[in-house]
This record gives sequence, structure tokens and C-alpha cells, in this order.
Amino acid sequence: MVSYFVSYRGESPEPGAFIDYYAGTHAALLAELPGIRRLVVHVPTPWNDPFPVNRGGCLLLAQMTFDSVTALDAALASEARARARADFQRFPAFEGSVTHEAMLQKICL
Repeated sequence: MVSYFVSYRGESPEPGAFIDYYAGTHAALLAELPGIRRLVVHVPTPWNDPFPVNRGGCLLLAQMTFDSVTALDAALASEARARARADFQRFPAFEGSVTHEAMLQKICL
């Protein structure tokens, strides 16, 4: 299995509206990607760690799962992906960086 992560690191003047749009409207477009097996939208939550750690500044992290890199590559070249990319222009305001990363899964537990 391979996961494709899209990370929105930064801020929005309306974080709830940004998250709602992504988890609703945009997720519906991502669900049309050929071969997609799972879509998880991760959002920040308050937490406490007694150790000094470097906290991230992620507003939203999307995780899409595919059976293989070949399946991911096909999804990325699809018309559904083109529609999802075009939808980015309709997102609520966001200031920051967006990164895309593919990683093979190694289940350890």
C-alpha cells in the first residue's frame, strides 16, 4: 500500500470554513480518483506532551491510500485529479505552504 499525503502548513482566517470545505466539497472530488482506497482528513487537536517536542503548524493533513505506486500514478494523471486541482482555486483563504508526498506503508503494529 502507498499513502499520498497533502499537507496544508499555515493558517486560515477562517480555519473551520477551510476544514469544512476540504472535508466536504473537496473530499467528494478526491473520492473520484481512480483506485483510491481510503481518504483520511487529519485536523489539529489540543494535546499535551511532557517532553520538549517541535510542534507542527499543520492546518490540515490529507492522507489518500492506494494499492500501489502504479495506482497512485494513474490517479495523479486522471481527469478526476485535474478537477480536484481546479477546485483549489475555490478553497477558503489560506496562507502557508502546501506539500505533496508519497510514502510506502510499513505496518508495525
